Amino acid sequence: MSRIVEIVPYDLNWVDKYNAERVLITGALGSNLAAAHHIGSTAVPGLAAKPTIDILLVVDSLDALDASNEKMSDLGYQAKGEHGIPGRRYFQKLAGDVHLFHIHAFKPGHPDVDNHLNFRDYLIAHPKTAQAYQHLKRDLAKRYRHQPAAYTAGKDNFIREVNQQAAAWRSVQSGEPSKRQ
Repeated sequence: MSRIVEIVPYDLNWVDKYNAERVLITGALGSNLAAAHHIGSTAVPGLAAKPTIDILLVVDSLDALDASNEKMSDLGYQAKGEHGIPGRRYFQKLAGDVHLFHIHAFKPGHPDVDNHLNFRDYLIAHPKTAQAYQHLKRDLAKRYRHQPAAYTAGKDNFIREVNQQAAAWRSVQSGEPSKRQ
């Protein structure tokens, strides 16, 4: 059976699910874990999303994280390596074909750390942009219900544009010059 792309209304339980999983992950990774963040659409209050919790981990050592693959497996995660993004470690937790959690792990300073956090925070601070993103996701989910890769590709331009806006917005918020994304 292939994965079905389904956008569901925002669920208040997503925050609790993230928090419970963060506790388990923290126990497994110990002192290598510098930070954990709830990211993606499930981290934006009120935003409809695929019901997969995305977690961003910042780790001191990717080698130490790789050495923890068995501990992550004990929690139900499949280690996928970089999975197409240099400097990342990606994990999936599934129930059959249903994706429950995705973990994106990076070392401090990797540009995707800022991209993920800026995107999330920008959508929270800019409800009209969040609503436009929700509309796009629902439209893509209808068109590409059985084509997850096409659904994801359909969001690329929107995400790229919002990442640029979010980086500029963040630099104004922090008083620092904007980094090129």
